[in-house]
Amino acid sequence: MGAQRNKRQEVVVLGAGRIGRCIATLLSQAEEFEVILADRNDSALSQLQPSIQTCVVDVCDEQSLFPLLQGKSAVISACQYRENPQIARGALLGGASYFDLTEDVQTTQLVRALSASAQPGQVFVPQCGLAPGYIGILGAAMAARFDSLDTLKLRVGALPELPSNSMLYNLTWSTEGLINEYVNACAAIKHGKICQVQALEGLETLSLSGGRFEAFNTSGGLGTLCETMQGRVRELTYKTIRYPGHRVLMDFLINGLRLGEAGERRELLKKIFEEAVPITAQGIVLILVEGTGQLDGKLGQMTEYHRVVHGAAFDSQWSAIQITTASSLCVVVDLFLQGGLQGCGFVAQEEIPYEKFMKNRWAKAYEQSAHLWGSEHGVA
Repeated sequence: MGAQRNKRQEVVVLGAGRIGRCIATLLSQAEEFEVILADRNDSALSQLQPSIQTCVVDVCDEQSLFPLLQGKSAVISACQYRENPQIARGALLGGASYFDLTEDVQTTQLVRALSASAQPGQVFVPQCGLAPGYIGILGAAMAARFDSLDTLKLRVGALPELPSNSMLYNLTWSTEGLINEYVNACAAIKHGKICQVQALEGLETLSLSGGRFEAFNTSGGLGTLCETMQGRVRELTYKTIRYPGHRVLMDFLINGLRLGEAGERRELLKKIFEEAVPITAQGIVLILVEGTGQLDGKLGQMTEYHRVVHGAAFDSQWSAIQITTASSLCVVVDLFLQGGLQGCGFVAQEEIPYEKFMKNRWAKAYEQSAHLWGSEHGVA
């Protein structure tokens, strides 16, 4: 039994929040991995299944964090984006491959700089969630289907299934990450060149599954895809999907009342969200990718649409954003640790082959929702 245990790859998950708990639960089902979930909050760790090892650690304290990461196969950060550079440094020194969920552009740049010193076989793969993450993998696969590509539109939304408040929204993940999306500059490609567009602008309407939605620019969802696609597409955009009327309220708070400004004003916005907007696990995730370009000598269009809902797995109820974010990260970690992908240093999400992604054991959430080009299916 001891010899078998020694063959298992040790994986540290940092952060026992909504997404971190889901990641640890999924990975702990695999015999190949020995999962340790660490957090500074002991009460958060006490809510877990007994099969998951836990450890109390402060990720801001190098003396407690770095020894934990030493010699591990992988380190997964499900912490706030500002804590990721410290965690990535610990992974680098400990020889562990590094994975995170950040949508913050500056954080990714810092991780990328650290990855230049990676040891042979050590990878640094930030932005492993839904958007950025899976959406970039799917977007790159869509682009590859065209003889030449003209436009690529990526649209993602994590929404309450049954909206009932004036904002038509409930908190489903990190409040700070949500504010970053609504405030920071957004990357895009226009007329073949990378540019910055303003968050909350570019409003459009969508009809999906018989429902009406709006979409607008938000930051971070494209990850490094603009850099990869430059020179290959005339227009590349990413927008967040919401129920109609949400954007105008956010524009009033962030720009009208100037609560998007850094410092005390942004802290007040965070407080408003966390104290006045309820959390819900009863959510849906909508994913829409549309490409236009040349197909066999003619102008053609391809669309893929996914709709994922909340559900039960491994004796727990998970929200749609937990399911999609955690499963996407687990696929990427599994592919690298099990030898399905090779690499060293920084790895962009769009470098991960879509076919390998979808064949992985943790890609079921996406298979159940839609796996036919131009088709729409609900989760069974």
